[in-house]
Amino acid sequence: MLVRGFPAQAFDTNCYVVAPGQGEECVVVDPGIGVEQQLDDLLREHDLKPVAVLLTHGHLDHTFSVTPVSGARGIPAWIHPQDRDQLADPVKYLSAGSSQLFGGRLEWTEPEDVRLLDPAEPLEIAGLRIGVDWAPGHTPGSVVFRLPGDEADGEAGAPLLLSGDVLFAGSIGRTDLPGGSWEQMQASLAGVILPMSDETVVLPGHGPATTIGRERAANPFLQDLPPAPPSRGL
Repeated sequence: MLVRGFPAQAFDTNCYVVAPGQGEECVVVDPGIGVEQQLDDLLREHDLKPVAVLLTHGHLDHTFSVTPVSGARGIPAWIHPQDRDQLADPVKYLSAGSSQLFGGRLEWTEPEDVRLLDPAEPLEIAGLRIGVDWAPGHTPGSVVFRLPGDEADGEAGAPLLLSGDVLFAGSIGRTDLPGGSWEQMQASLAGVILPMSDETVVLPGHGPATTIGRERAANPFLQDLPPAPPSRGL
């Protein structure tokens, strides 16, 4: 599997490209502010063809370039239903300070093809099988994306987690923005993040990569969490 990432021009938001390998179809995850040229260069370097944009959540620093990236290639953008309205009016979900960066105004166009993620159904796309876990708290529709590790010599490699703004190295996403919830974040960390294996490699929405084991041992926000709520059927 080929996984490459780079920070956007603002907020150090990580944009990722994931493909089965060189010269294959790929998905683009969280195209933030000013990523188009870097993304084009990366796609050209590895001879990759994007077939979808995946959004971990609807905040503008993760979605700013979704329309030019998806529109230029005629590909869909996938987002959780509870963050769908953030693609219609992203400014109302920003902090006051972030809104001022745009002068309180933003010329914004929604992607033409928006599709809704269903956490009950893994995405089968670009030759990849991508698990989707709903993990609200940072936003109502925050998700994390899971991929199995590559196999080598008959043994599976470490699983991969694209954690968006749910989990960072040494920290977690803020919950004080519109739509955020500390209680939901705690439940997501306890019920979605902590059950993952220690060797899982975490690629967060901001900052360096880490592992679940490292965060389980040292991340102060993962200590003394309340038990995960019991799962309920429909």
